[in-house]
Amino acid sequence: MTASEPTATGRSLVLEAAGVRAEVGTVAAVLRGLTVHGVAVTEPLPADSPPPMAAGIVLAPWPNRVRDGVWVLDGERQQLDITEVSRSNAIHGLLRNTDYEVRARAADAVTLGALIPPQHGWPFLLDTWVRYALRPDGLSVTHGVVNHSGRPAPYAVGAHPYFRIGETPVEQLRLTVAATTYYEVDARMNPVAEHSVAGTPYDLRAGAPLADLTLDTPFGGVVPGVAAQLIAPDGARVELIQEPGWHYVQVFTARDFPRPQGRGLAVALEPMTAPPDALNSGAGLRRLEPGERWEGRWTVRYVPGASSS
Repeated sequence: MTASEPTATGRSLVLEAAGVRAEVGTVAAVLRGLTVHGVAVTEPLPADSPPPMAAGIVLAPWPNRVRDGVWVLDGERQQLDITEVSRSNAIHGLLRNTDYEVRARAADAVTLGALIPPQHGWPFLLDTWVRYALRPDGLSVTHGVVNHSGRPAPYAVGAHPYFRIGETPVEQLRLTVAATTYYEVDARMNPVAEHSVAGTPYDLRAGAPLADLTLDTPFGGVVPGVAAQLIAPDGARVELIQEPGWHYVQVFTARDFPRPQGRGLAVALEPMTAPPDALNSGAGLRRLEPGERWEGRWTVRYVPGASSS
């Protein structure tokens, strides 16, 4: 593994082994790029500017949004800082601008860690980490936490990768999502109801062309296994595999994702252990007792198509 001088995304850490290459930045533990045998399976990100549209960052101690940044702890109102000003929400946790420390490193793996100290609306001390480890067909990502507070702490985690399949235009890809429910959201992107996907345009279990989809949608009812995948015309695919405890995935189709050649369609498939506004609903939240430790993992797997075999 090699490391570079600091940039807007922190120090760049490059992992390489057996034809698989990942680049990680220490700010927000961002996944800046992943290629498998020369095929880009995530949108490559520049080092000299913040990740566009939260691309590749770690979302902890909650993913997605907290409505108005307000939640209640043991009957006491908590007010988080508003970080999505246009919608008056607290979004994507408390580590978006944190420079993680490197805690372990090897040619094919790196572990980054960051403390979440007590702050506005968050009276807990958590130690968190994320381990990126190459595998022959992609990357495994393990998130961990330990509660150093003197009281139980709520916790959820997610990530925000944008996927692609090499040079295949994203518009030509097909998306499947192995979810049984979706969340209806309001104009501020906060959930108002959970519905079955059956008989709705949100039933993507059989797949649909990405070009036909406009989504910024949380999905639930995800069982361990392939939560979502992109499929190219030649059969090549990128799979997002979620392990037990990861029952939610957010799908976001960004029509104006910035690339060097110009803006265009990109798709984020965001593994999550809890849905939006979980600090209020309690759905998917873990209750970490003092001293309790937890780890959970998701994986990216690339499967070549007929033209690559």
